[in-house]
Amino acid sequence: MKFPSVKNLFESVGITVERFPIESIFALAGTVAATIKIELTYTSRIQENWSLRAILVANLGLLLSLSATLFTESKGIAGSKKLLIRIVTAIVAGLFIFIINPGEHGSDHIRFVLLSLSFHLLVAFAAFTNKGHINGFWQFNKTLFLRFLTSALYGVVLFAGLSAAIGAMNFLFNFKFEWDTFSILFAWIVGIFSTLFFLAGVPDNFENLETDDSYPKGLKFFTQYVLIPLAMVYVAILLAYEIKILLQWELPKGLVSNLILGYAVFGILSLLLVYPIREREENKWLKTYARYFYFLLIPLLGLLFAAAGTRIFRYGITEMRYFLIALAIWLLFITFYFLIAKKQSIKMIPISLSLLILLSTYGPQSAFTVAMHSQQSVLTGLFKKYEAFDKDMLMPVDSNKIKTEDATRAVSTIDYLIYRHGLSSLQPFFKQDLDKVHDSLAVENTTRNIVVNVSDWELRFRQVNWAKKQLGLHKFSQYDDYATVDTAASKLKTYVFKIKNSVALDVKGYDFIAAENKTYDDTTTYTINTNSCRQIVTNYSYSLQIDGQTAYFGVLKHLKDLVKKNAADKPGTTNDRGQPEYVLPDSALTLTKKIKGYTVTFKIKQAIFGTDGGEFAIESIDADYLVKKD
Repeated sequence: MKFPSVKNLFESVGITVERFPIESIFALAGTVAATIKIELTYTSRIQENWSLRAILVANLGLLLSLSATLFTESKGIAGSKKLLIRIVTAIVAGLFIFIINPGEHGSDHIRFVLLSLSFHLLVAFAAFTNKGHINGFWQFNKTLFLRFLTSALYGVVLFAGLSAAIGAMNFLFNFKFEWDTFSILFAWIVGIFSTLFFLAGVPDNFENLETDDSYPKGLKFFTQYVLIPLAMVYVAILLAYEIKILLQWELPKGLVSNLILGYAVFGILSLLLVYPIREREENKWLKTYARYFYFLLIPLLGLLFAAAGTRIFRYGITEMRYFLIALAIWLLFITFYFLIAKKQSIKMIPISLSLLILLSTYGPQSAFTVAMHSQQSVLTGLFKKYEAFDKDMLMPVDSNKIKTEDATRAVSTIDYLIYRHGLSSLQPFFKQDLDKVHDSLAVENTTRNIVVNVSDWELRFRQVNWAKKQLGLHKFSQYDDYATVDTAASKLKTYVFKIKNSVALDVKGYDFIAAENKTYDDTTTYTINTNSCRQIVTNYSYSLQIDGQTAYFGVLKHLKDLVKKNAADKPGTTNDRGQPEYVLPDSALTLTKKIKGYTVTFKIKQAIFGTDGGEFAIESIDADYLVKKD
């Protein structure tokens, strides 16, 4: 077996980069942005958000540029015209960095997924925009799919091998490679190695693909004995359920829509995979299966419309319900297209779906605009019901008069609007400038009077609680469509434990102090007076290691014990977030451990923690390690 030389390897990389220069630049930019984001994790919300935006734009730019390259190659476009198309495409993709902002709008995460999916579909047919060439289209996408699987496999093996090597270096030579090293390694393998490996296998002779009649036997076996039987199981269950609800004359359950979509996905995928062999004599039954598949899909789509309509009628439109209806309409279109059209093309599937996704992403008809207006109407309707809506403005509602069901639904709607569309989505109903409110909530003065930017999660939490307080809903919590109001309103329990004087700290008698405010697993290494120190956070347990000696503090267990002693029966005051707040003596929030040569004290100045009915979790903590040499 002859292994490729380093020279041949670099030549192969050079050929790939020469064919896909813009794509390679986007891949490198996304990888560098991912590296920066990993290094900035939990340190700077604003810079971390910009890094994330750069990663997302790099993904979209790579896909758009690849589509442009495939289109120009299929049309024989070369020279300056090809370069111009590539540059324009790259500029269009780059502009998304000013549009997509997931740090401020949770809905932009979904927007990115939609755009990425649409551009993936664009890659599938960009080289086959002319009529015909159906076999070439199928062979091209088969090659891309297999190349993707191969690149993913190679990437996983490479990452596993290098990770094991780094772990061995930590173990054998006491190196200090942390989690970020492995994350950065993964980013470079996925962003550079796997991407270039995939691009190297993209076909460039589209005419030859049309005459290629190769078909993997394993693919036929997988489709015939796995996908098609799965689709048949789904349709049998769904048709039986449809007969049941018709006989009992009841509305369908909301989750039935997932089964219907599962049947549609398995069915359409199986038909696409066997498309090249459907005309062979031994596979004539596939045409019969295709017609029965689409015929049986029609009554199931009726069930899908009924299930989605029931949720929309009760709770209004959200993005997910919009997508459900949009997919149902698209499936209905595809069904009638393949049942009625005389000249059928499987290219219609990615083309129509890509256009549908783009229409659902931006504009007045998009899922996000329609959903926002729908939920705004739900919110104003609830306040009108209690005469708390005047001159198009929301007024504080009487918390003693509003029903718990309506209050929790209002809170749920507020949370949805703020998370998906930002605090500005409530601006039409408030006189205050919500941009200024956002800015004031986005920073925090710590106990050391240092102004810091809060995390995205904390910012959203503050915005929701601010809105609840303004509207008289601070006593209530949210619920989801599948929870009962009584249980959901009471399942979230949060506690705030603090000492009386959390600003000034008496450090007399101690040799040094180290702050601790992390709630996520992390390790911080530093040196004080030639002493090697490590602060370790693992599953809400805190440890300070000095010269190899470790003082361990089970903080979460201690807080849970305090709940039993202090919070279960004794009422505390309620802070401006509606959380029960308890001021405890210093001794209750002070833990001390002795290790060789040192006495280590863990003093908690404030801890916010709670449970949603399951395990307890610490939301935030402000504490210090106080160390004294023995």
